[in-house]
Amino acid sequence: MEKKCLKTELSSNAYPGRGIVIGKSEDGSKAVTAYFIMGRSENSRNRIFVEEGEGIRTEAFDPSKLVDPSLIIYAPVRVLGNKTIVTNGDQTDTIYEGMDKQLTFEQSLRCREFEPDAPNYTPRISGIMHIENGKYNYAMSILKSNQGDPESCHRFTFAYENPKAGEGHFIHTYVGDGNPLPSFEGEPTWVAIPGDIDFFTDLVWNNLNEDNKVSLFVRYIDIATGAYETRIVNKNQK
Repeated sequence: MEKKCLKTELSSNAYPGRGIVIGKSEDGSKAVTAYFIMGRSENSRNRIFVEEGEGIRTEAFDPSKLVDPSLIIYAPVRVLGNKTIVTNGDQTDTIYEGMDKQLTFEQSLRCREFEPDAPNYTPRISGIMHIENGKYNYAMSILKSNQGDPESCHRFTFAYENPKAGEGHFIHTYVGDGNPLPSFEGEPTWVAIPGDIDFFTDLVWNNLNEDNKVSLFVRYIDIATGAYETRIVNKNQK
């Protein structure tokens, strides 16, 4: 697999949908993640990220315009001890509750499938970051329909042990824009991860499509101490 430029991957795709990046900072000291959402409809664009505990949740920017909250209002990021969970839907809670009962990341997702938003059947993408005793590993998952057939769910988990400094992976819901929207294909994309949280935040946000981008979350976690820094960018500002 060829390492790709995240800037190019983002700027060349008008509608990757929702995306997760996980990796390790250039100096090897930080576990890194980013999660972004995009939207084509007024309902999808009417959102912001707000902090909730150690994680975040989505919230309607203008509650009077909220139509259907079922697939757009959820907690994308939750923290369970030394694990940080990042997903594009309410399966964050499924993973949290499963792992709290000693299930694995993969086992926790067995009861979930892609989203019921025909005809797109948007994939559920998820990530888990695990930091313990100065060691760091992460995994990513995608649950997707069988080429748009809702009778069959394809499940893929990708685990990355002892990731190299300055490297990470990027997974997103859609190959690009379309009707229906075509689901992500293949392995998560291998990308470079910079060392500075503000540089990385700007890189992601500034290369998402201006019309479609909605919100961005970025977190850098110190692998030695567990301390973290967070950045949240919302197109809709209160």
